[in-house]
Amino acid sequence: MLHIVACIKQVPDTKIIKMNPKTNTMDRRTAPAILNPYDAHAVEEAVRIKNRYGGHVSVVTMGPPPAVNAIKTCIEIGADEGYLITDRRFAGADTLATSYAVTKAIEKIAKIKPVDLIICGKMSIDGDTGQVGPGIARRLDIPPLTSVNKVEEINQEEGFAIVHRKLEEGYEVVKSTLPCLFSVEKTINEVPYSPLPNMLKAARYKPHIWSVDDLEDVDIKQLGLKGSPTIVSKVWAPQKPAGGTFFEGSPAAQVEQLLSVLFEKKELFETKGEV
Repeated sequence: MLHIVACIKQVPDTKIIKMNPKTNTMDRRTAPAILNPYDAHAVEEAVRIKNRYGGHVSVVTMGPPPAVNAIKTCIEIGADEGYLITDRRFAGADTLATSYAVTKAIEKIAKIKPVDLIICGKMSIDGDTGQVGPGIARRLDIPPLTSVNKVEEINQEEGFAIVHRKLEEGYEVVKSTLPCLFSVEKTINEVPYSPLPNMLKAARYKPHIWSVDDLEDVDIKQLGLKGSPTIVSKVWAPQKPAGGTFFEGSPAAQVEQLLSVLFEKKELFETKGEV
């Protein structure tokens, strides 16, 4: 039976979040915490693979205690089990330290039930690096298949997976040995509304919660700020775009106003020698 582990993250909703004008950092208090959208598609794909071939889907995340809500969302999607690693010693982790901590959690999960496939979202919307998935694969010494937008076949008996990877112009078909890691695009599937039984299960579900001390063979120096060589030298909020021109009156009058603006722009460009 396939055991698929989906790596997820709880993130602030970047559509709502505001920037602190004094510190130029995100004010996470201004936005609700949600399941990273890319990770929702990763969990959905894991569930589809389970339904297609049979298996078990576990989700794992590193974060503060409220991240259990992201795990519950994954249970609603159809995951079977959830693991949260939470500890103040994880705080301040960059992608390197995060991949190390999550790898240690996956290694412990694998001792409970051997892992055949790991699926991650392409990136998180609060970091946009796309480095954690490949970092986990590197630490586990398994093949990373990035930008996956279609899973063609998983063959556990013969130990291989065939996927389509998204490229700038088209896609490529790749065959990999199992176990391996996918980082998936949002175009790989659509996440449907959760059925009522899943919602009821999620409401009652209590995930496994581990601290650093619950993991095995952990090098404390590779966790949190101590294990994070990334340094952010400067952060700034983008300037708000200037307001546009509003046209009023009848449709014909608005067309005349638009043409007037376009001709003015054309004359400006000609004066500068740009056309």
